[in-house]
Amino acid sequence: MLTYLHVKNLAVVEDIEVEFDDNLNILTGETGVGKSVIMGSINIALGGKMSPDMVRNGETFALVEMIFEPSGEEWELLKEYEVFPEEDRLVISRKYAGGRSTCRVNGETVTLAMLKNISAILIDIHGQHEHQSLLYPEKHLAIIDRYAADEVTPVKEKVSSLYSEYKRLSKELSSMKLSDDERQRELDFLEYEINEIENMNLNPGEEESLEEEYRRLSNSEKIIEIMGNVYELVGNNDRGASAVVSEALMNINEAAELDHDIDNYRMTLVDVDSILSDLSRELSSYVNDYTFDREKFNEIDMRLDSLRRLYSKYGGTYELTMEHYDEICKKRDTYRDYEETLRTLKASYDKNEQELLKESNKLTDIRKKAAESLKVLIGNALCDLNFPANCFDIEFKAADSYGANGMDDIGFLIAANPGEPFRPLAKVASGGELSRIMLAIKSVLADSDEIHTLIFDEIDTGISGRTAQMVSEKLAVISASHQVICITHLPQIAAMADNHFVIEKIIDSGRTRTQIRLLDDSEIVEELARITGGTRITESVLGNAKEMKLLANEWKESL
Repeated sequence: MLTYLHVKNLAVVEDIEVEFDDNLNILTGETGVGKSVIMGSINIALGGKMSPDMVRNGETFALVEMIFEPSGEEWELLKEYEVFPEEDRLVISRKYAGGRSTCRVNGETVTLAMLKNISAILIDIHGQHEHQSLLYPEKHLAIIDRYAADEVTPVKEKVSSLYSEYKRLSKELSSMKLSDDERQRELDFLEYEINEIENMNLNPGEEESLEEEYRRLSNSEKIIEIMGNVYELVGNNDRGASAVVSEALMNINEAAELDHDIDNYRMTLVDVDSILSDLSRELSSYVNDYTFDREKFNEIDMRLDSLRRLYSKYGGTYELTMEHYDEICKKRDTYRDYEETLRTLKASYDKNEQELLKESNKLTDIRKKAAESLKVLIGNALCDLNFPANCFDIEFKAADSYGANGMDDIGFLIAANPGEPFRPLAKVASGGELSRIMLAIKSVLADSDEIHTLIFDEIDTGISGRTAQMVSEKLAVISASHQVICITHLPQIAAMADNHFVIEKIIDSGRTRTQIRLLDDSEIVEELARITGGTRITESVLGNAKEMKLLANEWKESL
């Protein structure tokens, strides 16, 4: 579960720390106090979009840090990303500074993609507008696949693999559908390219070797000038290194006769004198024997030019040119044995299509079976949220063509009122109804997956009265087995809190900042009264708030 949140220099937040507990954590506050920033900070820490305008005015960085205590099942899933416990905790942080963000998990820097994968194991966020995604049928398919993930995933992966091969074979078959004249023209062109490459007698590393030799020959005058200077300095004059060492050797010979301890130095000088003498002779030979081979230089220049033109035409390097050569040789062989190749390719295509159809149908059967179970569970959950009985259905249609996800077009249907026909969500569901449907789906999926922490950002959109009470009861039921963090404006939902936090905006030293704090029992009643009664809090409103909290506690104790 998420146990700790630290936000610093993010929008109106200067520096806040929150410690969450298990079960139902409720966050309330007046409009505009920064509730969206608090929830946004969690999204940011888990890989959401971050930009310079999010950094608090006047500051150079923004930081969000979260501490989780994953369950045993979550730790097992995290091993795939080489994430292991440190004192049974997992620390995620994200810092934005200088136009760049840095993501860390347990102190180790990770990529944004890896951070998103890790966070998907730990937390499930339902944002303010996520229920709108229910208007898109592809979301419905994803919900069924998530519900039946253990059975769906292996078959879905096989379908995806077969579909990739299906597309490749389809493309190859299309390219083979040429007339005799077109095929002959293609063969002639391939033969031309093959001969052009073969006639060059290419060798790996040849270009680099020729470039080095070309550079040496083109700088021959400078090389000779430099080597002549070196020869002069080493031994071709009375003050060259060889002459100086020889003079030093004569002097040290005289000293060594007077002091035998100097003999080691003398022997070193003997070696140096010998080395310099040999070097002087070799330098003299190099300078005197060096000749510039104009014919060789021109040959290298022409060869390099030919290589570069060929490489630029077929990939840019020797390796890529040879890859192209292998490909066109295979293609030439294909066109030479056209009929046999076509038969073989068509057989592979037919076999692949049969397997793809078989696995796609298998995937459909699994989904239909899962859908029967899922629609009952979602229907029951919707009944708990003030929908009529048997109001939910799942419609299957065969897609027009194969796809990586199979051949299913799936749609969620709703009959919001008794006696009405089932119709697509997009045509009949209001914003409040979509919000409740999403909560029902979340509650069902929460029981079938391993994610312990669920976040609901304003799940109360478009609802009130008895429906709001039912939503609060559903959240309480979910929180009995999961950690739930929920932002709300409704007192019915807030009253169900196991831990109630208030988000406030204060002005300090002429600047506005947001703070968050945990409420005690008396403060909870006052906050419920504020939500219920608005600006004027009377004794009657306070009494209603106290009773609301008492009834909520009694309801939770009855679970």
